[in-house]
Amino acid sequence: MAGPGPRRSAVGVGDAGVTTVAVVEGDDAAPEAVRPVVALLDGMGLGIEWTYPEPGPEGLGVIDAADCTLFGATSGRSAAALFHLRWGRQTYANVRPLRWLEGARSPLASPGGIDLVIVRENLEDVYVRAEGDLEELARPAPVSLTWRRPVNELGPGRFALKVITDVGCERVIRYAYRLAQSRGGRLCLSAKHNMLPRTDGLFIEVGRSLARSYPAVEVEVLLIDDLAHQLVLDASRFDVIVVPNLYGDILSDLAAGLVGGLGMAPTACYGDHYAYFEPAHGTAPDLAGTGTINPTATLLSGTMMLEHLGFADPARRVVEAVEQVYRAGRVLTPDQGGTATTESFCAAVADHLDR
Repeated sequence: MAGPGPRRSAVGVGDAGVTTVAVVEGDDAAPEAVRPVVALLDGMGLGIEWTYPEPGPEGLGVIDAADCTLFGATSGRSAAALFHLRWGRQTYANVRPLRWLEGARSPLASPGGIDLVIVRENLEDVYVRAEGDLEELARPAPVSLTWRRPVNELGPGRFALKVITDVGCERVIRYAYRLAQSRGGRLCLSAKHNMLPRTDGLFIEVGRSLARSYPAVEVEVLLIDDLAHQLVLDASRFDVIVVPNLYGDILSDLAAGLVGGLGMAPTACYGDHYAYFEPAHGTAPDLAGTGTINPTATLLSGTMMLEHLGFADPARRVVEAVEQVYRAGRVLTPDQGGTATTESFCAAVADHLDR
């Protein structure tokens, strides 16, 4: 699942040969998923040392000293850690594998065969968060090609900058090519390049130019709206998809819905020198305190983390145990049509690991 991200050997990691993982449990219901997952992984006897950074800027040094971070989700209280993990550590490749597990509650009649990865650029696009009032734009302001006049003459309103850089495109698309190459050789490049030829167009141009370095990879280019349509019609035809930040944020949630919801969707974020791992479901405040949040996304994020750290066989064992629990269908959380608690689901996975 992890793909060809920056990896570290399980032997000799850290200053004293110890693998260290920083755990940021997150907010609302997120800790209720993180705690039993950490307990399960710790029970595998891999010798991982778990560290818990203090909230706020004072805990960032603990994150930096760790080999990677397992992150819950934030609604604000853990935001300093997330911003540091993402922009501070330049983890530019947001990797979201989406695979239907037999027994999961998909809205599709035939979800079998869905096994794809969305690679989302993680740092740029509108997520640079540079916004303002139209009247603040310098004169002469950029001219709208559709309105055919400066955008600050359109009336009172606001703007947001969409920033796409050469280096931002190159590093995340090259990552996606390497991942596609390792998975069998199919890559879909997608953006809204017909309407945004300078920004989204740059993303597609860089993707096409990199194709020469990966001749074994079959490349398809789709407009982002067509890709959304094709995902719903037949997601099983896709393997690796690489997209700018905003589209990846949206489409990965759409694709998660096809395989059973956000509770099934893990994430790994890779940079050249650091990685962190988190479920895609957010903090689920409506489930806080109920003990029923689905820990599958956190567990699968944990397996991606194990692969990254060099524990490939233990990661495979956890994935197989999760698959067996879903296939049996007796201990599933409410979002999957069952009545199990978060703890009992993790216990069922641990039971399969012990067999």
